[in-house]
Amino acid sequence: MVGLDECRFGVDRKAWDLAFLAEAEELAGLRRVMRLHLERWGLPGVVYAAQICVTELVANVVRHVGPGTPSCLAVSMNGDRLRIEVSDPDLQALPTLITAAGESEAGRGMALVDGFADRWGVIPRGDSKVTWCELATGLRSSNDHVDGPQVAKAEALLGLCGLGGVPASSRRERLSLTLGREMAIDLIVDLLHWLRAHGCDPDDALDCAQTHFEAEAADLA
Repeated sequence: MVGLDECRFGVDRKAWDLAFLAEAEELAGLRRVMRLHLERWGLPGVVYAAQICVTELVANVVRHVGPGTPSCLAVSMNGDRLRIEVSDPDLQALPTLITAAGESEAGRGMALVDGFADRWGVIPRGDSKVTWCELATGLRSSNDHVDGPQVAKAEALLGLCGLGGVPASSRRERLSLTLGREMAIDLIVDLLHWLRAHGCDPDDALDCAQTHFEAEAADLA
């Protein structure tokens, strides 16, 4: 059963992976892919740390295994943590955490990962190794949403206004995000009708709402 203080509409975060060649030129693309996926997962607050970790894990392969090494990035949720894995075929060059002295760049990569991640490690496999790290997300489960007053208020409004068509036996269960999206759209449409009925311009209200949303989203980024 879903408690009243929990996410009513579950966020489906399916694991994904991407094969690539470990090259310095690939790093910007991998960071971009990571940002796009995490924004789709509703985790904008984790983007920066995840991009740093991906950059350092892949750069470690480039430096210690070699440019052009066939590699794979895999991202998933492990409970309330974001898990990032980078695999490569070299079982000898194992990442280690060392303290870089002075201006030396050696050893800084895994030190950065260690600083941003809750935990990290290396898993040797038959023909490859996986270097992984896990980042705290602030979630309570893998399909929870991030906390915030606007999000909580919106969920309360959807519960008050949009659950009439949901069977009573299902109202305390976690509902699909697809249903939540449809209910949110219906609520927005109703509000636009309310504005027009009171002599207000719905398009102007939408423009103002978009401006406020983008400003608040930028502050949270």
